[in-house]
Amino acid sequence: MIDKVKQIQQALREQQIDGWLFYDFWKRNEYAQRILEYPKHILNTRRFFYLIPAHGEPQKLVHSIERWNIDHCPGEKTIFLSWQSLEEGLNKILSGMKTVAMEYSPNNAIPYISKVDAGTIEMVKRTGVNVVSSMNLTQWFESRWSEEAYQDNLETAKIMRGIVDKTFAFMKSEIQNPKSKITEYDVQQFMLNQFKENGLTTMEAPNCSVNANSGNPHYEPTKDVHSELHEGDFILIDLWAKKNKPGSTYNDITWVGYLGNEVPEKYTKIFNIVRDARDAAVDYLTKSLAEGKQLRGCDVDDASRNHIVKHGYGEFFVHRTGHSITEDLHGSGANMDNLETKDERTIIPETSFSIEPGIYFMGDFGIRSEINVYISKDKKVIVPGEPRQQEVVAILK
Repeated sequence: MIDKVKQIQQALREQQIDGWLFYDFWKRNEYAQRILEYPKHILNTRRFFYLIPAHGEPQKLVHSIERWNIDHCPGEKTIFLSWQSLEEGLNKILSGMKTVAMEYSPNNAIPYISKVDAGTIEMVKRTGVNVVSSMNLTQWFESRWSEEAYQDNLETAKIMRGIVDKTFAFMKSEIQNPKSKITEYDVQQFMLNQFKENGLTTMEAPNCSVNANSGNPHYEPTKDVHSELHEGDFILIDLWAKKNKPGSTYNDITWVGYLGNEVPEKYTKIFNIVRDARDAAVDYLTKSLAEGKQLRGCDVDDASRNHIVKHGYGEFFVHRTGHSITEDLHGSGANMDNLETKDERTIIPETSFSIEPGIYFMGDFGIRSEINVYISKDKKVIVPGEPRQQEVVAILK
């Protein structure tokens, strides 16, 4: 933890913040738990604060019966018992601080970072200290990939790209066999078996959506609830997985196809708009980072969404452009979002996220094209698993 504390102090100085005040109660703040490497086997039934100042020695404020819980962290320890001594201790450890960062988002604009309750924020502010969001600090110490994770992900992306082709081939084989019947659930299970055969794991099963089901961005077939596939159907597959090893990161992609020899114009037209919106986000990232600009998640969402709006389909793009990707499918870094939230977190090197614009006609069909982007240490934009989809796949061709 000593080295991590030094890294945090350097980040605080760069962001001109006096300190980072970690707070937790009953392990509700997973960022504090992970960044402070809180022992998983130890209870956390009382409040604790841990201040890492930009300069000087860290300060602990811990309850009497859990006074040993963060002994693995360096710093001076203050013990409280009563609520009065808690407030006295908080005043003591924050003495000299003007501004501290906490897991808080003004107006809850980014709910992913809001882990500290309003009452605790009020208590901290009563000491005379200003509280700012730790949103950029948090992702720096939570969301960056190791070099090993990046190299593993390149392999995973290559495998996943191959599974896409195998899945479409499986559909073709079953559709062309007059004795066979194939459902969304069958396709889902085929992809799951491919994961297993290739040493991949997933938090939940992938998705196959046919026709109107593809118009529901979060449709999920099950063993009991699914539709059959027939020639002439439109198909969307969404698959996500990672290597079955500690520290591995997800690859999350979406492809679309048509169960026929020639794709109808209505699908081609919408796919081309979605594809170009996807690539507009990548181009914007590439150009802006090459020019040394600082980008936010909301800026990338705008670059993609504006393309769809320009073509008259803005009302049918009903979700954010992308989400952070880490060891979790939906990670703790910046999301590409200026719709559901205004994500003003800075896009930083060694992080990854999806780019997945979509246009959905409820009750008819929906098209999404999803790729993943990794920002390298030297701010290069990398798309694992190339080539990305350029046209609707004519599955029976």
